[in-house]
Amino acid sequence: MKILIVTDAWQPQAHGVVTTLVELVRQLQASGHEVVVIQPGQFRTWPCPGHRDVHLALFPGRRLRELMDAAEPDAIHIATEGPLGWAARRHCLRRKLAFTTGFHTRLPDLLRAALGVPLSWGYALLRWFHRPSRGVMVPTQHTLDMLKARGLRHLRAWTHGVDTRLFALADAPVVYPPLGPLAHPVSLYVGQVSGERNIGAFLELDVPGSKVVCGAGPLRSALRLRYPNVHWLGVLPRHELAQVYAAADVFVFPSRSDSQGRVMLEAMASGVPVAAYPVDGPLQVIGESRAGALRDDLREAWSEALKVKRHEARDRALQFGWGRAATLFVSHLSVMPRPRRQRSKGLPRLGVEAAGAPNLSHKRHQVVE
Repeated sequence: MKILIVTDAWQPQAHGVVTTLVELVRQLQASGHEVVVIQPGQFRTWPCPGHRDVHLALFPGRRLRELMDAAEPDAIHIATEGPLGWAARRHCLRRKLAFTTGFHTRLPDLLRAALGVPLSWGYALLRWFHRPSRGVMVPTQHTLDMLKARGLRHLRAWTHGVDTRLFALADAPVVYPPLGPLAHPVSLYVGQVSGERNIGAFLELDVPGSKVVCGAGPLRSALRLRYPNVHWLGVLPRHELAQVYAAADVFVFPSRSDSQGRVMLEAMASGVPVAAYPVDGPLQVIGESRAGALRDDLREAWSEALKVKRHEARDRALQFGWGRAATLFVSHLSVMPRPRRQRSKGLPRLGVEAAGAPNLSHKRHQVVE
């Protein structure tokens, strides 16, 4: 099948949605599907307010229409609700093309935290965006139930995956050479250094040992000065990130609103138990398993997580392979009838690389959530 994915989140952005989509495309290609990715690198861009490292497409309409028509896909998936997502939605409605959409981030919560936009307004916008979608792919059952209560329809549960070969079991914490020997236990945070991720709860956690932060974001410079005893690693290539996970004793996930479970899965696949609040993302990823500890008191969760055996965390992660996630993704797509797939005259056929997306078959990418 030829699948067109339109996304505002793509390399060189460094966050979890990018990682999810990159891994998904790689798995789809490995399964024999042809994938065309339309992403901001093919357009003039402008930096997103509050996230200067995230560049969004500027007035993409005409160029986007040309790329979508040239792709001639069997199925269209609009992954994000940014400028490209809205333009693709508009084009599909004009051409009466079926499409699915993705829900990755609680945008209304972020808008309220950053700009004071009422939640009701944010969810009204989401309902409008996703209403024509034949299927809205949602990462957790709790998020699906929440969106259903908010009036969204055509919701489809879609789990994310983890590369269990790259993130391999370490029977005991190893030494990450750039940091050298650290005082144990080593507590790790991987993700965006931003207020909405509640990273302050991790930095203020009164626990012994060492703390390591791996990621970038708008608060990194200020927090690095405020917490000089924390080891700040920034964004790392994926193979190095795997080594950082392997050096940790416990992974701390302080977010109360983030539904992205990828970093938890990567930690668990490496044998690192998770300490988190009992909220949506951790509940979906850890559930009733022995892969970590969920408590309203994050320090209590940290203490309990240290008692988890590393192979127990790994066993839970093995249930989230990317093969299963990609198969489920394909099953949710809306395949267009054959007349819709006829080639438009005079338009070149664009493969993944021609459309501006790299060949994903042999690369590890520098992205973190």
